[in-house]
Amino acid sequence: MSREWQNKGSNDTNAQIITTDNGRVYKPKNLLNAISEVQQFYVIESKGQNIPAEFLTLERTLDFFKIGLKSGFHEGFALVMLFPVFHFYLFPFVFKKLDLFTHLIFGSIPYLVLLVNTAMCCYISRYYVGNITRKAINSLLVGRAMSLLLKAFLLYVVYLVLYRISTPENVWKLALQFGSRAEKIYTGFFDIKPHLLPVATKSAVFMLLAAVFPYGSVYFLDLWHRYKIKKNAKIISA
Repeated sequence: MSREWQNKGSNDTNAQIITTDNGRVYKPKNLLNAISEVQQFYVIESKGQNIPAEFLTLERTLDFFKIGLKSGFHEGFALVMLFPVFHFYLFPFVFKKLDLFTHLIFGSIPYLVLLVNTAMCCYISRYYVGNITRKAINSLLVGRAMSLLLKAFLLYVVYLVLYRISTPENVWKLALQFGSRAEKIYTGFFDIKPHLLPVATKSAVFMLLAAVFPYGSVYFLDLWHRYKIKKNAKIISA
């Protein structure tokens, strides 16, 4: 009899959730961990359990926010470090003659981390169904979006300032510090100077889209789910 009662409790979607970790709370450490935890919340809520949003405490909500913040920081940092190497050194001076396809392949390398994490954030939009999943996903995406938007702004401002102060006199003074290579550095810099603002604008816009696009996928998938629910309700009522 006791075994039947246990089986009933485990299969009942309205069964009480009992934690067995002796008070220890698992904290996700990175974006993949956070998505995995959202999947666990989805499994619970998709079974029909109506769990209040307060189940995800303020501390846990901040954990998701911090993970989003760190993810955006790492993505922006990788982009800031890699794209000057490709666009201001490799393309102008090393890979001078590349066909369009090869240029696109090499040009996409600085954006790989950003693209992968954006795809992962869009992937979790399918789990945007209940109170807990909505709260967790919103916290994660807000943290990531804030970090990326800040990085995009700072990136553009830094390159704009660099473009404005790069007068021939200032660049020549700096180039003189390299001795016999001064003339080569001077001419090389003015070869890439016209590309400073276009590349900075492209990278800033790309980070802006990466911050906003997951929200769009979440919003439209949520609308689609609501539409399907209303449509099924009309069919049942008819």
